[in-house]
Amino acid sequence: MTYTDSKEIPHVNTSDPIEVFCQEAPEVASAFDGLIQSLVDTKGLDAKTKQLVYIGIKAAQGESTAIHYHVPMAKKLGATRAEIRDVILLTLTTSGLKGVTSCLPVALKAYDEAGA
Repeated sequence: MTYTDSKEIPHVNTSDPIEVFCQEAPEVASAFDGLIQSLVDTKGLDAKTKQLVYIGIKAAQGESTAIHYHVPMAKKLGATRAEIRDVILLTLTTSGLKGVTSCLPVALKAYDEAGA
């Protein structure tokens, strides 16, 4: 039987898309984690800058879920609220209002609610 609606999968917490990914495709998730770690380990940019670049790219795509998870990571690495705001505002010239309207409120809320 194939499940087309995630609500039909009783053993999976569908409120966390990463958890669904890890439970449903553990080998792929592990390989993806390896890719992420190799990018984290590159030396050309510091960790905070990498997070800011990632936030900007995801905002340009309108990916508010990624913004929700990555803004606290950036804050923990020393990013300021102004840096988060500005990296999202920069997407205006390349992607229009979509990233700003869908991601800026999420980003600022996540920043304000994240611990120091």
